Amino acid sequence: MAAAAAAAASARVLVAVGHRRAVLLRVPAAASLSFPRRHPAPFRGRAAGISCSAASASLSLPSSAGSGPVPFNLLPPDSEPFIEWDPPPADPAASPLGGAGGAGEGATLVVLLGWLGARQKHLRRYADLYRERGVGAVRFVVPVRELIGLDLGRHVERRVADLSAEIAAWCDADRRRTLLFHTFSNTGWLAYGAVLENLQSRADITERIRGCIVDSAPVLEIRPEVWAAGFSAAMLKKSSSMTGPSAESLDGPIVNGSLNKVSSNVTRPSWGECFLLSTLQKFFEVVLYVPDINKRLCKVLSVLSDKQPPCPQFYLYSSADRVIPGECVESFMDLQRSLGRSVFAHNFVSSPHVDHYRSFPHIYSAKIDEFLKICSTVKVS
Repeated sequence: MAAAAAAAASARVLVAVGHRRAVLLRVPAAASLSFPRRHPAPFRGRAAGISCSAASASLSLPSSAGSGPVPFNLLPPDSEPFIEWDPPPADPAASPLGGAGGAGEGATLVVLLGWLGARQKHLRRYADLYRERGVGAVRFVVPVRELIGLDLGRHVERRVADLSAEIAAWCDADRRRTLLFHTFSNTGWLAYGAVLENLQSRADITERIRGCIVDSAPVLEIRPEVWAAGFSAAMLKKSSSMTGPSAESLDGPIVNGSLNKVSSNVTRPSWGECFLLSTLQKFFEVVLYVPDINKRLCKVLSVLSDKQPPCPQFYLYSSADRVIPGECVESFMDLQRSLGRSVFAHNFVSSPHVDHYRSFPHIYSAKIDEFLKICSTVKVS
């Protein structure tokens, strides 16, 4: 009770600096990550060949929301779905994952798991990248508003379970179909762990995962400062200093024949951002260690650290990332190598958090091509 009271007290002091009007934020215990398996399926986007019924995943906004300026862009349009399917290419044999059997090998689907606050339009660019390579996609996003409310993220739990059910249905429609996962930031990475947990009784599906790409993650330890940085970046978006490179990374090394340099301007955190970060960190120092929440989060982290499928893993990260420290990614890669996993990585050095593709599109595309060739050699059941 004392922990909950302290968390509530911390949440109530969050204010929007730069606006005269104070805004009350109820920051959730975002680590409530045990995902139910039986529930209605309120999704909007559908994959061809899935037989279960579809419904809308759009979320309504409260009519009482004020008409004044809102300092944090937490409320995207009602029509934004959690799950969106992109039609698979007509000829899956065009994919580098087609293998020697060509179209007889079945189609491959990449599951794109977005960062906190990502929009479907942000992930569409990555879906197009894969579609050009003969791979269909399903895009999953987590709006910030779903983790700021009284339900403590339970909507997100249900949506991840919905996604798991859709993936299973897609795979069941043709046993030759295979999967890729591409995760973004800790939110997408934890969603990946939750999907694996939901599918733990479906070895016939997890054995068909050809590879996993991890963009701007992970942090295995429960670190309140990392959670605070992620939430702050999602709330403030482009006005956050977290979305820019660090000062130490501006003069990066030569990569693929060109200077790995993004910008000469470093965004300094404002007083308001510093206050928000400090308050969020104090909040997560309490919430992440509430016994029930901590237990659920540790369960998902255990799946990710010890029970990932034996497929190749590819980590795309940057030393300049202000949200996910590069040394945390490297530490996790070392752990996976010690478990005998096949691990590949590329350090973009100077690009900001989840900004590697925008900063270095040609290098990013080339690295995806290299990894797809590696995945094409993976034998699946």
